[in-house]
Amino acid sequence: MPGPLNGYRVVDLTSMISGPLATMILADQGADVIKVENPDGGDHTRAANNRRNGFSASFLNNNRNKRSIALDLRDPAAKAVLRRLVATADVFIQNFRPGVAARMGFGETALREIKPDIIYVSICGFGETGPYASKPVYDPLVQGMSGLATIQAGSDSERPRLVRTIVPDKLTAVMASQAITAALLARERTGQGQHVRLSMLDAVIAFLWSSDMGSQTFVGDELPQQDAASFIDLIYETATDYISAAVQTNKEWLALTRALEKPEWLDDPRFATPASRQKNINARLSMTQDVLCTRPAAEWLDRLTREGVPCAPVLTRSAMIRDPQVQANRIVVETEHDEAGLLRQARPAAQFSVTPATIRHGGPALGQHTETILAELGYSAAEISELRAKEHAA
Repeated sequence: MPGPLNGYRVVDLTSMISGPLATMILADQGADVIKVENPDGGDHTRAANNRRNGFSASFLNNNRNKRSIALDLRDPAAKAVLRRLVATADVFIQNFRPGVAARMGFGETALREIKPDIIYVSICGFGETGPYASKPVYDPLVQGMSGLATIQAGSDSERPRLVRTIVPDKLTAVMASQAITAALLARERTGQGQHVRLSMLDAVIAFLWSSDMGSQTFVGDELPQQDAASFIDLIYETATDYISAAVQTNKEWLALTRALEKPEWLDDPRFATPASRQKNINARLSMTQDVLCTRPAAEWLDRLTREGVPCAPVLTRSAMIRDPQVQANRIVVETEHDEAGLLRQARPAAQFSVTPATIRHGGPALGQHTETILAELGYSAAEISELRAKEHAA
């Protein structure tokens, strides 16, 4: 059966990562996502490095299952095509800076005159109002402003550190895809479309609050500076490779002392209770590390697992794709792209028992589906040829 969003059409004017990844999630789940690109290069990620046969890995990993139409939206004829396309759509999504879409003639008010119940989606960096609204935005800026970089450092007094993956972009994408499906569900119930607004700053701050903002939760009793619980993370070095192990409960603490053959730790008053173990976390983790250095990773993982201690290997990217658990879950799959060749990608994460999300085809070439989409919109062969000749749509 087709995916759960089969039958919905998304007109996608986004580029880079946050918007395209959001719409790829929808496309994986069956939506007909039509990617509208400028004929002069298209999505910026098309020009990224790590390329094969004209396709970058970045573009392919954020744009599969979509169709591409090339439109120069500075031209009135191309704008007319987009308006006709919007009339067939359920969702319109853009990630221009605030105000740009309206100046182009594609703000919410203009599009709602064409399709009154459309779900209009705006993704931006810092929000639509405020002193930073018009600033250009990239992921590191949001990591810095949101507090994420300070959290990553370990405490407020340490030098801030970036997370070495673009968390704000990708988190915004996931939140946007969920919000879009929620808006579609609301429309099914009420018949009314709405405007979904999401900034990268909104997404990250909301994401952090559940676990990292306790110091600011109690109004009037804020902690002025977040101190680190520990400057030691839960990545341990063994005699061979790295592993991770973590204990929270008394049962797990007892299991750890058995696995490490350290029964005397049970008599140490520093570790008598969960609270005292947390208070003395640096000592506890340092002692754990000293023991784990003495034997190979495979031996420790076996011993820890047998005793019931939560643990796992720490893998490189190339090792991860060969890991037995990853393979058992069939998370990483290989598909054939018509031009880029054999690709390796992560399958859609959510698995549906009745309406499965699938990889139907790879990321499209720039303007690959222009003629097909124009024909679906009712343009005649002569009109399509004229648009092509004038470079309005190709």
